Amino acid sequence: MAKRAFDLLFAAGALLLIAPLLLAVTAWIKLDSRGPVLFRQVRVGRAGREFHILKFRTMHVDAPSRGPQITVGRDPRITRSGHFLRKYKLDELPQFFNVLVGDMSVVGPRPEVPRYVAMYPPSTRELVLSVRPGITDLASIEYRDENELLGRSADPERTYVEQVMPAKLSFCERYVRERSFAGDLGIIGRTFVAAFARR
Repeated sequence: MAKRAFDLLFAAGALLLIAPLLLAVTAWIKLDSRGPVLFRQVRVGRAGREFHILKFRTMHVDAPSRGPQITVGRDPRITRSGHFLRKYKLDELPQFFNVLVGDMSVVGPRPEVPRYVAMYPPSTRELVLSVRPGITDLASIEYRDENELLGRSADPERTYVEQVMPAKLSFCERYVRERSFAGDLGIIGRTFVAAFARR
């Protein structure tokens, strides 16, 4: 209950604070390429319930028909504005709306697409999906350069499934077992540090 109250206050406050930035990004995306401003994708949330995660669109509208579900390196499907938004994780900002409606938390395991969740070991799936997924977590901080890592692989899909995903799940399991309010604040702080370090 306390975590949900914190999520609501934090998300509402963040949206009010960054409202001018959201408007600026919206205008940039509209000017940069045709298509909607927001990208919606099905992800798996708490207890296996599917929901639509919100992101600023960073790829051309025909991207799904032009390549794999994961993006690697300097993917040509990414727009000019998209490269910048992805680099500084600004494409994730609309997920504060997901937090407000209860699909997500500010801190929690990053939600995956159904295809990859189906590959989770049963015990891991049960544990990780026992909490609301989050905008940020330990795995997203440690693997903030995931696209570049996969871009250096001869088989990005295999590298993700066999190496990256298991490592990220290990962080997710650790979070669920050890989660606390103080721990969440620490992860939020580390997220800000990681974001500004890229600047």
